Amino acid sequence: MSNADRHALIAKTVRDSAGATVQELAGLTGASEMTIRRDLDTLAAQGVLERVRGGARTLLLRGEEPPFALRAHEAVDAKRRIAAEVCALVADGETVLLDSGTTCLEVARLLRERPVTVLPLSLQAIHLFAETPGPATLMVPGGQPRAAEGALTGPLTLASLAALRFDTAVIGCCGLSAADGLTAYDLDDAAVKKAGIASARRTIAAADGGKLGRTAYAHVVPAALLHTLVTDTTAPAEEVAALEGAGTVVKTA
Repeated sequence: MSNADRHALIAKTVRDSAGATVQELAGLTGASEMTIRRDLDTLAAQGVLERVRGGARTLLLRGEEPPFALRAHEAVDAKRRIAAEVCALVADGETVLLDSGTTCLEVARLLRERPVTVLPLSLQAIHLFAETPGPATLMVPGGQPRAAEGALTGPLTLASLAALRFDTAVIGCCGLSAADGLTAYDLDDAAVKKAGIASARRTIAAADGGKLGRTAYAHVVPAALLHTLVTDTTAPAEEVAALEGAGTVVKTA
């Protein structure tokens, strides 16, 4: 098991069980207890979990958005497949608004190799485009980054979006259902998503199957305003059918 796979399994186990001991995690992963202790120290430094005597416990409160560092370890293969499908829907020469979040960061890795103009809404994606200059043209909005997330929000971000028009908005989400539409955990983040969708000719939602059928705190837009959803094979069939019934084109990666 690679370090990344082991870290992902540890993070998921601690999150799902609210905590775990070093012995339990060693038995689960097949790694030595010394290795597990180092893993826990690394994940604690990333804000994924809290280190306690003999193991670790979750930092996540009920109904709270998992931290970026934790989500970065989850459904990585699915997010990469989704990103590839999203990029296949974007034509060369387009202007693209790219939302924050771990799935959209995978989209950024691919779009930086394309002749498109991109305005990312996270510090992580901006850094990704800036560190390896390529055929993509980078635009940077104003705004205030949310702690740990790096997502840009606030009046300057909203003003940037209001001043521009995009061919495509690639939007992530915390929850998506035909009944409740696209939702987010943070009110400021929801306002930015809504403004981005309003400034784009079409909207592509990028969400792994675990997001479908869920509803978060802040409503963004009804599902009918999403032109396309790109998800993966874990998406609940009944929710996919309901979204298609609402007029959204669903592509499974």
